Amino acid sequence: MATGRYAPSPSADLHVGNLRTAIAAWLFAHASGSALRLRIDDLDPGTRRSVHEPRQLADLDAMGVTFDGPRLRQSDRLAAYEHALGDLERAGLVYPCFCSRREVREATVAAHDHLPEGAYPGTCRDLSRGERSSRARNRPAALRVRADAAAIEFVDAVHGPTLGTVDDFVVRRNDGVASYNLATVLDDAHQGIEQVVRGDDLLAGTARQIWLGRQLGLPPVAHAHVPLVVGRDGRRLAKRDGAVTLGQLAEAGVDPRRVRHLLVASLGLEPGADRPLDVLAGEFDPAELPRAPLVWPPAEIQKNASDSE
Repeated sequence: MATGRYAPSPSADLHVGNLRTAIAAWLFAHASGSALRLRIDDLDPGTRRSVHEPRQLADLDAMGVTFDGPRLRQSDRLAAYEHALGDLERAGLVYPCFCSRREVREATVAAHDHLPEGAYPGTCRDLSRGERSSRARNRPAALRVRADAAAIEFVDAVHGPTLGTVDDFVVRRNDGVASYNLATVLDDAHQGIEQVVRGDDLLAGTARQIWLGRQLGLPPVAHAHVPLVVGRDGRRLAKRDGAVTLGQLAEAGVDPRRVRHLLVASLGLEPGADRPLDVLAGEFDPAELPRAPLVWPPAEIQKNASDSE
């Protein structure tokens, strides 16, 4: 049994890729006889919008995705994040970074054999006290971990054995907001999450979270990174792909039940006529999950959209 979670960010309406991942997370959890928790990733005040949360929950309900236990909000967990940052500081595992985004981009262009592509090379890692004091006059510092290019091995339920190298990633932004990586490992532990199911675009960052969880003494978490929904150009689904949310599809004449049918079928199941997810969970086998991304829109959806114009 493995308790799972789904953690939408209330920054936009969910698109069909988000909904497909939510269905997959529900099936993974309930197929093992466990539960699926809900977390609202509303940590970033610059992107969260109150209007989106009820619409997201309504769309998840239309897909049959339900949740167990109380809802968790990251905005209620700020004290926990600060406490963990204090632990990391006392352990000597973080250092201040004064680099701008442009400086980080330029620094990551250079080759670093021991780090993954695009990784932060440690520009501010060994600044003297005087250098830090001087730079602090011009820019507030973010906090980065001292990961020492740690090698992390784990077995993903979809991708199998995976090796990742951990760079000195940010755990607190220079505006004082805790990073996604810090918040998510703390919140998963707080909610008793045992398996995280999410899109495979997040696979590369998983080593960071495993490493951080170990430094903080948190319980291990299993992972399953499912293939994405992509546009016909092969790129990650976005607004450029037309009708991608339930609301947009409804306007194009596509019923939410038809969307659910297509998403369930894309996960290797025979959806039938409105068969509930708890029935489908009994037939769900993670080993049979298709490994190829789902191309959106399928031909029949594209035809519906064209006919409605």
